[in-house]
Amino acid sequence: MPNRSQNREILFTISDVGRLLRTYADQKARRHGMTRAQWAVLLRLERREGLKQSDLAEDLDIQPITLTRLVDRLCDNGLIERRPDPNDRRAKRLYLKPTARPLLDRIAEQVEVLAGTVLAGIEPAAIGAMLAQLGLARENLRQAIADKTTQDVKRYG
Repeated sequence: MPNRSQNREILFTISDVGRLLRTYADQKARRHGMTRAQWAVLLRLERREGLKQSDLAEDLDIQPITLTRLVDRLCDNGLIERRPDPNDRRAKRLYLKPTARPLLDRIAEQVEVLAGTVLAGIEPAAIGAMLAQLGLARENLRQAIADKTTQDVKRYG
């Protein structure tokens, strides 16, 4: 087997962990009659209630039409509501309804169970260090994407 660089291996490992985490979260959500995508919408709104649908789609890295279907389903289930944006007649902002709060508590419990499984055997200090380092990696990627976008605008705009 050829000698692999640590840089290459960590990128593969991060990718594998993300994929496996999504698969495991899908399984957990299905056991509760929901999807991981529905959980993601609710959890994101819990953190940033009042988001515009377009911003939420971008945050979740999903197509706006996909988000619209998810939001429609969550509205039909009485968990969230759309409200007009006071600054933009075309936009809608998303808010949790009171009926979502008990469900969010149950989801939070499941997230803790999921995290316990994923992080079993890892020291709390190591978790903090990983969180800090992965946060830095995330910011590096955001900056690289922003730089690429700026370069494209300069070149073609």
